[in-house]
Amino acid sequence: MIFSPTLLFTLTTAYLGLLFFAAYASEHGWIPLRWVRHPAVFVLSLGVFVSTWGLFGAVQFARESGFNFLTFYIGLAGAFLLAPVFLQPLFRLARSHQLTSLPDLLAFRYRSQAAGTLATIAMLIGVMPLLTTQMQTVGEVARILTGGTNTKLMGLVFCVMLIGFTSLFGAGAKSSRHQENDGLVVAIALESVIKLIAISAVGLYAYFGVLGGSAGVNDWLSHHPEALRNLFQPLKAGYWHSLLLVFFFASVVMPCLYHMAFTENREPRNLLTATWAFPLYLLVMALGIPIILWAGQAIGLADLPEFYSLGVAIESRSPALVLLLFIGALASSSGILIVTTLALANMTLNHVILPLRGWPTDDALYLETQRQRRFLIGFILLAAFMLSWLPGLRPDSTEMSMLSFVAILQLAPSVLALLFWPRATRSGMLTGLSFGMAIWIVMLAIPSLFLANFDSGKLLGIITTSRLDHWQAMGIIATLGNGIVLVVVSLLQPQSAADREVAEACSVDNLSSPVRWSLAADSVDAFVKALTPALGPLTAEREVGMARNDLNMASTERRPYALRRLRDQLGANLSGLLGPSLAMELLDKHLPQQIVPQSPGEDIHFIESRLEEYRDKLSGLAAELDTLRRFHRQTLHDLPLGVCTLAGDLEVLSWNRAIMDITGCADIEVIGSRLSSLPEPWNHTLTKFLNQPGALESRHRLNVDGQTRWINLHRAMIGDADGSVVLVMEEITALQQLESRLHHSERLAAVGRLAAGVAHEIGNPITGIACLAQNLKAEHAIDHEVHATAQDILDQTKRVTSIVQSLVGFARTEHHVGGEFDNVPLLAVVNESLHLLKLAPEARQVDFRVHIDSSLGVYGDAQRLCQVFINLLGNARDASTQSGRILVRARQHGPSLRIEIEDFGHGLPDGDLRERLFEPFVTTKALGDGTGLGLALVHGIIEAHEGRIQLIDKRDYDQGTGVIVQITLPAAKRNEDMNA
Repeated sequence: MIFSPTLLFTLTTAYLGLLFFAAYASEHGWIPLRWVRHPAVFVLSLGVFVSTWGLFGAVQFARESGFNFLTFYIGLAGAFLLAPVFLQPLFRLARSHQLTSLPDLLAFRYRSQAAGTLATIAMLIGVMPLLTTQMQTVGEVARILTGGTNTKLMGLVFCVMLIGFTSLFGAGAKSSRHQENDGLVVAIALESVIKLIAISAVGLYAYFGVLGGSAGVNDWLSHHPEALRNLFQPLKAGYWHSLLLVFFFASVVMPCLYHMAFTENREPRNLLTATWAFPLYLLVMALGIPIILWAGQAIGLADLPEFYSLGVAIESRSPALVLLLFIGALASSSGILIVTTLALANMTLNHVILPLRGWPTDDALYLETQRQRRFLIGFILLAAFMLSWLPGLRPDSTEMSMLSFVAILQLAPSVLALLFWPRATRSGMLTGLSFGMAIWIVMLAIPSLFLANFDSGKLLGIITTSRLDHWQAMGIIATLGNGIVLVVVSLLQPQSAADREVAEACSVDNLSSPVRWSLAADSVDAFVKALTPALGPLTAEREVGMARNDLNMASTERRPYALRRLRDQLGANLSGLLGPSLAMELLDKHLPQQIVPQSPGEDIHFIESRLEEYRDKLSGLAAELDTLRRFHRQTLHDLPLGVCTLAGDLEVLSWNRAIMDITGCADIEVIGSRLSSLPEPWNHTLTKFLNQPGALESRHRLNVDGQTRWINLHRAMIGDADGSVVLVMEEITALQQLESRLHHSERLAAVGRLAAGVAHEIGNPITGIACLAQNLKAEHAIDHEVHATAQDILDQTKRVTSIVQSLVGFARTEHHVGGEFDNVPLLAVVNESLHLLKLAPEARQVDFRVHIDSSLGVYGDAQRLCQVFINLLGNARDASTQSGRILVRARQHGPSLRIEIEDFGHGLPDGDLRERLFEPFVTTKALGDGTGLGLALVHGIIEAHEGRIQLIDKRDYDQGTGVIVQITLPAAKRNEDMNA
């Protein structure tokens, strides 16, 4: 079955166009976001690793090594089944520090640019045979389908299209913060579906069309027992475990899988889904391999061991099935070529190009790195294309793929040390990886690529009987030698404190806390200013702004802890753009930090965050201790006493709920800041208390927002003199006010007792005055002027007696109204009060305007009501200006009279004094001008009349200045009510 090159070319163009459309539609929102970011899409994107090996190489591998071909699928599935132990810690590091490649991870862990560079070179050299065989396999399939036609032009077009696709959807203009490429993920997931459909279609045809279904398979196996024997026999050789380890570690160290599993993965839960879904995908891919192998043997494809799948499809005489497999080949090769090239370009840029050439500092960083990244993508893909067409370099895909797998395996010891052995050093890693790659180059790469007849095993005295034995032996020697050298060199070299800190942070079971650092930069603006010389003003401002947005941090933030977090986030973001080594070097130079000299040596915030992160992973005693920690933390937080903890440099480490209520400062604003940054008066008060020799200060008086408050302060040291300080704050304002009221009540009781004695002493002179007035009145009955004056004297003596009796009654906590209640003309009482006010020597020229109907009356004691109006009208007069105006009005309101006295003076006092105007001895007048008893007596008399009094400040209702006194008193009773 022969196809024209034009048809294959058109089909290739259409397929890549479909791939482009799927990516473009995902990027521009044409596909619902919930579909684009569904966990199933992520799982399918992991199928990128099932390259042309899954369609062609696996069948050839099964023919040569039997069921050992399953180690490819079982190894990958095993890594994802152990994702919580192996992959999730790597994902945490990759996401936390923006480590977009394995060299980034190694450079971060070993704090060495050389580590990242060596790992990049090793991966670039090691993966190139795998990329080359993808190009070569597509070319071979096209050659077979066209009947031997030269397809170099189609391969070149295919390569150019891949360069364009990868440049557009994998190397766009990015900032330091990695932005996941939804379009790339969807495109790779679509390719995985196409691969699955293609291999399943060929497998179904092989099962039913060639072997004849279940009965046919059993019949064929019964006539060819060597078929099953050839599958099982290689398992007894014992090298399956080596292959299993190779493919197990390939799930992490292969650039394409690392990129899809960690760099393009948004959610940790996607890895949990992949623990069962990805092995299921691999199982479906592997099911048809033995069937296709037996079908190829049944139809006599012995000369095409690598292309049994294609031979079976051609045997079907179905152009649709053949072209579907061709599209599957395109999907298998293009997926791994795109993702691997993108990953290699990023790591080469970060660990080779930028360290050698540096980066621009004139705000052209993003465009320059984008241009360099696209150049590297084109260079890598063109290099793979050119190598695939070298006439002397045409080994089969199985050998080329195994060559890459063994090369990438040399990174496994460094990754294991990163996760499980914090003692590893950069020298150990560099020496071990160099040793392993040297063995690989000498014993595997050079003989496989250039010396086909050379047996490298003889150099070491190793005799191998097959290619698989040879790969296994050389791979074990290189990897074991790599690991042994790493361990020995690491143990011989001391480890610095900084290296130890990073190693502990990368360790799987790490819960230790780092030392607390101090930054020279004390604000967000200082960060921008410090980074401007290295990145340019616009780039520096943008990077700091993005890091600040990642943390939801205000631009005015100045807390040391918040600024430390900002620096860490900047380092993580810049790692995605420049690589971790260059990012750390840049920050160490322009944003240096040092260990806080006066601190307990631990960052309590880091401890809390790590424990929260590991909460679900703790068990046994560790879980019980964490529960106890939470209980104590919650107890401290809910304690009714205010508690805060300060580090040796006075940074606030804890701030509980009670102290938030006392100070009005939220914990999110205070924790991590310095004590000096607290608002007044807490800053001055707490700093002054810490500098005092005593550990206790009682009844400290504060003025907070115009209000007087009292607090008790306690202090305790944790550790030595330079350790943390615990401050305990207790507010006693309510207790102090209660005690003040109690003292005031005691004074009132004393005044009451004094008033009773004074009243008794005043009574005798008043009685004498009344007698003299009586005599004067009787002796001058004819002289009307003297008679009137004597009567006024008698009235005033009665008033004095009434006032003294009222004072005595108030002192006894009761108020008896002297005299009989009767109907009293209200206008007459008010006029009498005004007449008496005018007799006072301090009387002002005030315009009293009385608007009271003469028919209105109240039911009460005229003498006491007169006293009420004298006090209220006198207060209104004193509050008014000279020649001021005072209005007195009244109206009937049901069974009561409502009386209003309105002035236009300065109004009521502000603050607490307004609420206490009816208390005894409370006055707004100057010392000597008033006793503070007037309103208290008025209140008592009105209550005795079953009335009510209210003071209204007109300013509260925007009615000008002055006070309106509203009085409600019982109206005069009718005669029938009086008789009843």
